[in-house]
This record gives sequence, C-alpha cells and structure tokens, in this order.
Amino acid sequence: EVLLRMHSVGICGSDVHYWQHGRIGDFVVKAPMVLGHEASGTVVKVGSGVTHLKPGDRVAIEPGVPREMDEFCKTGRYNLSPTIFFCATPPDDGNLCRYYKHSASYCYKLPDNVTFEEGALIEPLSVGIHACKRAEVTLGSKVFVSGSGPIGLVNVIVAKMMGAAAVVVTDLSASRLQKAKEVGADFTIQVKNETPQEVASKVESVLGCMPEITVECTGVQACIQAGIYATRSGGTLVLVGLGPEMVTVPIVNAAVREVDIRGIFRYCNTWPVAIALLASKRINVKPLVTHRFPLEKALEAFETTKRGEGVKVMLKCDPTDQNP
Repeated sequence: EVLLRMHSVGICGSDVHYWQHGRIGDFVVKAPMVLGHEASGTVVKVGSGVTHLKPGDRVAIEPGVPREMDEFCKTGRYNLSPTIFFCATPPDDGNLCRYYKHSASYCYKLPDNVTFEEGALIEPLSVGIHACKRAEVTLGSKVFVSGSGPIGLVNVIVAKMMGAAAVVVTDLSASRLQKAKEVGADFTIQVKNETPQEVASKVESVLGCMPEITVECTGVQACIQAGIYATRSGGTLVLVGLGPEMVTVPIVNAAVREVDIRGIFRYCNTWPVAIALLASKRINVKPLVTHRFPLEKALEAFETTKRGEGVKVMLKCDPTDQNP
C-alpha cells in the first residue's frame, strides 16, 4: 500500500446521489462514508513491498481494487469481482480527504506533462474507454451517444479517438450539447418531448444512416427505447447510464433486428491506456473541468453539481499547492 497526499478529486453524479438518497440500487449507506473516487495525489510513504513508486511520485488512483484473486481477476475482468473494494461505494470509504491510503498496484505514476487534474479525470474517461471497447467502435463507425453529461462527453472523446467517422449526441440541455460540440461531436440534437421513435429518426436523418453503435448514458427509459429504435440492424447498444431497476423496452424490436445489447460495469485495464493517450496529447479532457473549489468548500461544490451547473466540478485537497 501507499499513503497519498490527495490533490484533485472530481465530484461524480453517484457521489451526489449517495449524499441525497443514501443508496444506489443494492448499495446502501448505513454508516458515515467518505465520498470521492475520481482522484489524483502525491505519494508520501510506501509500504515495504512497493517498488514501482516512491515518495514524491504523482499518481492517478484507480478506485476499484479486487480483494481476492477470483475467476474474474484471472480472466482480466476484475471489475466484475463480487468482493471488489471500490472507493465511495458503501461501505468502502472514498478519497475526498487530505490523506488517503490505497493499494499501490492501483496507483499509476503520472508523466510530468499530465496534470493532477487530468489524472483525476482518468476515472470518468475510463468509463468511456470501457464502453467504447465493449461497443467495438472502430474506423468509420457511426455512433449515437445519448446524453451529454460528463459520461456522454467522455464517450464522444473516446469514440472519435477510436476512429468514429460521425458522432451524434442528444440531450435536453443546449449548453451541454455545446460542450459536446467543443469536445468533438459532429452533430447534436436537442430533445424536448419527442417520442423515442421520433428521436431515432432524427438521429438517422442527421447521420444520413442509422448508427451501428449507440452508447446510452442517461438510464432514462425513453432514452433506452430510443437507443434500441435508433441502432442499425446487426449493431450494438451499450447501456452505460443506470436508471430504475425495471425498465420497459421494445426488446422484440432489438431481437428480430439482431441488435446486441451490452451492459458495462465501471471499467478494467483502462488507466495505462488513458495515461498513454493523455501523455501523447492524443486526447484533451481539460474542457471538462468547469468549476474548482478548495476542500473547505466541499458543500458548495456538491451543491453546484447537484444543480447541474457546469460539467465536472473539481475539489482541491492540497492547500499548499499553488498550481491548479
């Protein structure tokens, strides 16, 4: 293990949800819990067995650490391990604090040209990497990203990086769609009260064809329905957003058109990929951060996120650091 002095911690929608509702699905907050799982910091102290890190190293933290070497770990899909430790998922404490202890194998050294803030953004970015891999985005793919929050945006960035020829994004908010354009979306559609079928046909008309791939980032029933209707026969729909446990969807439509529906749970094996992309300047995640607060103003930061202002709100945990 290593002891870290925390630097940048992003606020996630799930953090806000636990704060407001005390549960997400089967994960219930039963005792006080530290939030935060999008983080970077500096190594202060290393355990006796740690060789790849030393005090002073700047690192990005992968929040999910398997507790045992089970069948999922053996096959490289450690995110599916049922006993995994995960920051800020009850009862596991997160890393929104001054000092934090974490498994050294899940701390990744940041190159000098990658900032702490970019290091903290690797966590949401990883969701995009994992989703686009599961979707099998490739050269020339036409992609529909449903939802333009932080996770929709990272999917836009990654899909374009992986060779997508055209990416269309839908959202209710004009300002969020503007941000999608900024990070590389080719087309945006502001939805108001269209039916799922109407949304699907709008997607088809702006792309000039039905997308082979849809990445659904809202979890809203109508959006999942639109995702099924929009996806080309033989294509893939990846469900990233989580909404209610039970959702009514046109499953027969998907079945008879051989639309593959895939789920994702967090990510695995993404940190080295993300660091390589950031270090080589192949992707730019800096536009995602719209607000910064010191740790003392955490409540204000959470209120800002809850109101849906900006995109990514970042907390600064190290008062001695003068550089954002």
